[in-house]
Amino acid sequence: MGTLVSLLGIALIATGLRDVFQQLFRPSGGGVLSRSVMRLVWRGFRQITDHRQVMLELAGPVTLLTVIATWTLLFWVGWALLYWSRLPEDFILQTGLSPSSQGGFLDSLYLSMVTLTTLGYGDIAPTSSSLRVLAPLEGLVGFAHLTAALSWVLSIYPALGRRRSLAREAKLLRGSERELGEALERACPEEAARILGELAERVVTAQGDLVQFPVTYYFHSREERFSLPPVMPYLLHLAERASGERFQSRVQLRARMLCGAIGDFSDRIGSKAFLNLPRASTQEVLKAYARDHLHDGSIWERRKNI
Repeated sequence: MGTLVSLLGIALIATGLRDVFQQLFRPSGGGVLSRSVMRLVWRGFRQITDHRQVMLELAGPVTLLTVIATWTLLFWVGWALLYWSRLPEDFILQTGLSPSSQGGFLDSLYLSMVTLTTLGYGDIAPTSSSLRVLAPLEGLVGFAHLTAALSWVLSIYPALGRRRSLAREAKLLRGSERELGEALERACPEEAARILGELAERVVTAQGDLVQFPVTYYFHSREERFSLPPVMPYLLHLAERASGERFQSRVQLRARMLCGAIGDFSDRIGSKAFLNLPRASTQEVLKAYARDHLHDGSIWERRKNI
């Protein structure tokens, strides 16, 4: 029985370490567990929020915290199972603690938590050689886990800021086209090429952020001016308009670069990790992206003609 419990503990620890490594250091490879947790939390919020975007704004932060809590739980319970089969025989108990009453699973959970969080009260200390190596190793993993989680959180918000900035710029550009009654590609070719090139670069950055930080997909903004999902169909329409043969080659080149960047972004959004629409067109994926974030993607169909 003790061997089976120990093997289960090792399996939980290995699962946590593998998922942390894949999610934080090899995100394109996919942290299977963390991504499943992300999708479950998002689906839960989508079901309970319906069209109340205020509630959906909590989905991203809650998803982030749930993933970190899942990793912590795996390490906590995994090491507790390793201690459980050897408690209290292989431990020294502080004066006042009774060996006959300190061998339960709750005591193992307590020992694992104070070790994982590097508190180390010292009221229960290992005596065997293997446990004297195992306990500090848990403390090291706990410290590394805390540091990596904080670094992850701090890296995510700049990516969200870049996405919001892109959305705001696209919204302003669309508004300027409507207000002036002039399409971007019919303006000064040099300026149009520059703007299209910058938009392509920023869409590439947004796609890279999504690869590096998949959890950013689940951060929703109810302010349309800062939300990327509803403006992506407009950017695609802009790129398709400006890539026509009647425009200068410089404008066509930048427009086709923007089309390619949006196509890559669409492929990522439509992948199994998110919308699971592998055979859908770019336009269909972008509309589904907008709908998934409670924005009506068809609005651009009604407004796309300048």
